[in-house]
Amino acid sequence: MIYLRQASERGHANHGWLDSWHTFSFANYYDADFMGFSALRVINEDVIDAGRGFGMHPHKDMEILTYVLSGKVEHQDSMGNKGQVSAGEFQIMSAGTGIRHSEYNPYHDSQLHLYQIWIMPEKNDLTPRYEQSRFDTLESRQLILSPDARAGSLKIFQDMTLWRWALKKGENGEYGIEKTRNIWVQVIRGEVMINEVLAATGDGIAIWDESHLQLIASEESEILLFDLPPN
Repeated sequence: MIYLRQASERGHANHGWLDSWHTFSFANYYDADFMGFSALRVINEDVIDAGRGFGMHPHKDMEILTYVLSGKVEHQDSMGNKGQVSAGEFQIMSAGTGIRHSEYNPYHDSQLHLYQIWIMPEKNDLTPRYEQSRFDTLESRQLILSPDARAGSLKIFQDMTLWRWALKKGENGEYGIEKTRNIWVQVIRGEVMINEVLAATGDGIAIWDESHLQLIASEESEILLFDLPPN
């Protein structure tokens, strides 16, 4: 089964300084049919104005992934981490027993564009932690998250993997799915045909009870592919 969640169907909140699109229910946006998918709980696409951001706020028992598309995030947290996450970089935090952090756009003349993704951990009350990494953008397929941090990926406390695929126009890709696994594909940019379902920038695709994916990019594209545990 393949279900297309079009970008235009997402929840939307414009706070002036923050323009945010919610794939799943978040804050004041609620849709009982879109509370998450497998271990995925939040996929937010945010555009943050110059010099603005989120002040210090708490999280608990969640794996929080940030992927910066353009601009920089200035990050500070209660674990003592302080620094910047640049375009093309991924940042992962285990909130675990509890953390506080802030995220700002340090630039005064350009917007910050990012995805923030929340993943439910396998167990609660983990020790909080922080990592960030830039991956080789020359590779067409990159392993970003894995439970064992293999192949240079960032560690995630969940039975899942996250892949980033960069596809050239006309490029084909295949992905085999183990029985009972769930797949979510988020189209970061471009347009991709997935098993005869066409998905464009901002679209999400929920996939279950399938054994194989065939992807064809109709233009230069980038996707995030989440291989997730059974429900």
